[in-house]
Amino acid sequence: MTEQLVIIGNGMAPGRVLEELFEAGNADYQVTIFNAEPRVNYDRIMLSPVLSGEKQFDDIVIHSDEWYAARGVTLHKGKPVIDISRERRIVTALDGTAACYDKLIIATGSTPFVPPIPGHDLDGVITYRDLDDVDTMLEVAANGGHAVVIGGGLLGLEAAAGLTERGMNVTVLHLAPSLMERQLDVAAGYLLEQALIDRGIEVITNANTKQIHGDVGVSGVELEDGQRLEADIVVIAVGIRPNITLAEGAELETNRGVIVDDAMVTSDPNIFAVGECVEHRGQCYGLVAPLYEMARVIARQLGGEDASYTGSSVSTKLKVTGIDVYSAGDFAEDENREEIVLRDAAKRTYKRLTIEEDRIIGVVLFGDARDGPWFFQQLRERRDISESRESLIFGQNYAGGARADPTAAVAALPDDAEICGCNGVCKGKILRAIEANDLNTVDDVRAQTKASSSCGSCTGLVEQLLKLRLGEDFAIDAVKPMCGCTNLSNDDVRRLIVADELKSIQAVMQALEWTTSCGCAKCRPALNYYLLSTWPGEYEDDLQSRFINERAHANIQKDGTFSVVPRMWGGVTSADELRAIADVVDRFEIPTVKCTGGQRIDLLGVKKQDLPAVWADLNAAGMVSGHAYGKALRTVKTCVGTDWCRFGTQDSTGLGVKLEKLMWGSWTPHKVKLAVSGCPRNCAEATCKDLGIICVDSGYEIHLAGAAGMQVKQTQILCNVSTEQDVIEYASAIIQLYREQAHYLDRIHGWLARVGIDTLRAQIVEDSAHRIELFERFLFSQRFSQHDPWAARAHGRESHEYLPLARIARREAPA
Repeated sequence: MTEQLVIIGNGMAPGRVLEELFEAGNADYQVTIFNAEPRVNYDRIMLSPVLSGEKQFDDIVIHSDEWYAARGVTLHKGKPVIDISRERRIVTALDGTAACYDKLIIATGSTPFVPPIPGHDLDGVITYRDLDDVDTMLEVAANGGHAVVIGGGLLGLEAAAGLTERGMNVTVLHLAPSLMERQLDVAAGYLLEQALIDRGIEVITNANTKQIHGDVGVSGVELEDGQRLEADIVVIAVGIRPNITLAEGAELETNRGVIVDDAMVTSDPNIFAVGECVEHRGQCYGLVAPLYEMARVIARQLGGEDASYTGSSVSTKLKVTGIDVYSAGDFAEDENREEIVLRDAAKRTYKRLTIEEDRIIGVVLFGDARDGPWFFQQLRERRDISESRESLIFGQNYAGGARADPTAAVAALPDDAEICGCNGVCKGKILRAIEANDLNTVDDVRAQTKASSSCGSCTGLVEQLLKLRLGEDFAIDAVKPMCGCTNLSNDDVRRLIVADELKSIQAVMQALEWTTSCGCAKCRPALNYYLLSTWPGEYEDDLQSRFINERAHANIQKDGTFSVVPRMWGGVTSADELRAIADVVDRFEIPTVKCTGGQRIDLLGVKKQDLPAVWADLNAAGMVSGHAYGKALRTVKTCVGTDWCRFGTQDSTGLGVKLEKLMWGSWTPHKVKLAVSGCPRNCAEATCKDLGIICVDSGYEIHLAGAAGMQVKQTQILCNVSTEQDVIEYASAIIQLYREQAHYLDRIHGWLARVGIDTLRAQIVEDSAHRIELFERFLFSQRFSQHDPWAARAHGRESHEYLPLARIARREAPA
């Protein structure tokens, strides 16, 4: 007989109850959920990435509407329950919606504690617990300004980091002498404070808030010492309290939380409680791992099994991008305890293990938390560490004094060892999923088990489990590192530059743990380009990270001289320009003048010391660098089009000139060549260029991904457009997408082979809003790119680059 199961609350804990219940398939319930929030179940752990902009709400949804419908679950959104009638076994929501139950689960969570600070009820003073709070912060942050976060615990610091990512000036006020004092010792708290300061967050400890100022909306915060801080928003994150109001109204036994026994049953045998509202053996929990353990027990009880919850050891990981912090257990000082400490000032890492009776009872890690789950497993199992004591602090791979095979170390873990703390997924569940569903990738495991789908810190462990089951069929190193200085791929580096707002090469190398001090000839030019294209107007080009041709702004030849190629817009020149070129050739005795395949003139054999003077003379005639040496727009080749040709369908020359004048100076992952042909006869050879335009009677065909060098490739047609302005918009959007997505040294055809023409059409042709955004980003970037490098050097910039070696030697010789 089907029983009625009603759940009050739709957070992560009751969601896990249903997953476990449905997965077991041994219970028959008609499920009804009342959710106070007007939405489906989502991963609250991932609110911080939503706040910072790394994720969107859809990325953190745990159970969609379709998930509930497929399982016959009735979900009442935005309907908070106001009454439980235990005698009648009926719950009633604020709008009058009611439901009968045979079994009831109370999962009302917690409420933020708001201290009675004068002004705490002003508009703009909020707490940080759910998506509505995030939306409020995002709305305020859109206008910039100042934010004050009261509370330097886990939630407060995540809010501070997210608001900083959104462009606000953030100050954290913390009453205690060090941050996260409940989870970290003083040393780790200090390192955390310095890391936050490095990210631009002001931190004030020992800060007692006296008053929040404002008329209707908040305007500032005053401290007890008289210091005043400007504030457009105040976020209070000083702690939580179990939400027991409904349970108290139903006269269930409560204390700090809703009291439950080891079966998670309240004082009413038909009512369970789970999550942050619960008090079990005098303990309330606010982290997700214990809540999932509680949920598993309730699911088994509902399925007729005998299960009990005996309490949890908990660990904490700070989910702020770029800050690696982990803690677990009890690390308070005691005369019967000892500690093992490892510090590395250069790496800014700190590790501390608290030992009692040859067992780990506390762990604090800062800067390198990869071994946190391994230490935590030993803490939970109370393993004797006496034999591994000397090497223990160095982590799992050095256990016993020698470097161990990481796959073997994972194989040694028991099946109930927790792999993913965020989602409560154990080793056995992952292995069973791999075998039952023929999983081959980390993404497959994420989809089936949710392991590694939240903070991602357990990805390495998941990879090792795949390696364990699949053997040589699974390659952990399938992603090609950017170079030997890092294990990260080009895509990882580009993503983290944006996510971490890394704005210098050294910042990237420090934050992403480069294994060399200064990088190499492969990664430095790539990092320089990624930073230049990501932060236009903010990042300053690092000339020492460029190849010789780009540093000299001319192409070096085999005899040590250089070639100079002035820009000719669309291949069009004039008598004045040609006279200027002839005069330069005569004056500087340039031995060879040659027409290029891109409709320009190349001056070959220019001495390095003559380059600034050559450029000055060409500048005087109105000519600028053709960037023939750069990873940039090279040429826009054109035919004469309707101006002169009887077959021409459009003004190909005029369009080519417009495109070149718009795009010149733009740095790209590799060289970019364009062409505009006035008719399908294709005299400008547009079908073998990176980007080609072919004029037709009805408008223009846009082609891309051609090549005519070592790899000859014909272009692919992206689309047809009607006007010149359309061509300019589409072409600019394509180049900008290439600039943002391609790996350094990828030509457009290499990039397109990776992403696919259909993906490009979806982003450029079908999504007009995205196309316009790309076009606008390109125009913005060009504001900082269209400065002639020849002119600057003709006026003395980087003059040391062009001195003969003999003069440099004389200049540097001692007096």
